[in-house]
Amino acid sequence: MGTAVAVAFARSPMQLAYTAHDLQSYSGGRFLLGLGSQVRPHVERRYSMPWSRPAARMREYVTALRAIWSAWNDGTKLDFRGDFYTHTLMPPFFTPAPVPSGPPRILVAAVGEAMTTVAGATADGLLPHAFTTARYLREVTLPAVERGLRSAGKTRDDFCVSHLLLTATGRTEEELAHAVAETRRQIAFYGSTPSYRGVLDLHGWGELGTELTSLSRDGRWEAMGALIDDEVLNAFAVVAEPDRLAAEIHRRYGALVDRISFYTAYETDDELWTPVVKELRTIPHHR
Repeated sequence: MGTAVAVAFARSPMQLAYTAHDLQSYSGGRFLLGLGSQVRPHVERRYSMPWSRPAARMREYVTALRAIWSAWNDGTKLDFRGDFYTHTLMPPFFTPAPVPSGPPRILVAAVGEAMTTVAGATADGLLPHAFTTARYLREVTLPAVERGLRSAGKTRDDFCVSHLLLTATGRTEEELAHAVAETRRQIAFYGSTPSYRGVLDLHGWGELGTELTSLSRDGRWEAMGALIDDEVLNAFAVVAEPDRLAAEIHRRYGALVDRISFYTAYETDDELWTPVVKELRTIPHHR
């Protein structure tokens, strides 16, 4: 059980530490805390919270969470003092009981190299944004993870890359066509975000991002999906019939990531995914 993602900067570390601690207890130690920064307009204008130096703030946020959990699980005196957060008060009345399995694992969501490096250095895993491609993972994301791991004296074996994969599938031609149309719209929505432009730039699609941003500012959401051609669609999403889906996912991402979650921008039923998951689990994983 996990979050993908909880918006970190909309909450104080203490607030989130309590919630995650409880979920870790309730789930018997199976909780994965996925953290994301969101982008500046949402943090400031939707959540009314401060924004500055997001990579540095996330590094400190994760460190603060670990300090709080150590106070609860190990009895360590809470004395965390950082540039963004300070936690120095923990009376017994507000100290929850330790969790036998220890604190949750933390996965940090990232697109840019700075945040990805922070994830490698401080977290237990990475949640690449759904708006990514196999090429971006290979050429930008994973090298940044390695830099973070080396800075912290860790190895790739200590770290999990869990990819939320845009997937378009359907049992019939009509279902598949609907899935593709909705996936194009989802890609267009993400592509309109200037903070994610680096992914498009790597592929030489920077002008597409500029056009999508312009349309989004005019509220022309329906027109945006039409700009996502088949090349862009198939770079960001795996598009296949259900019986071909597992093989295609493994071919493209088997050597890049450790875990896969299906991201569908359309309604599906669980029975569609059961055989896909079963087949994926039978394929040997080689990173």
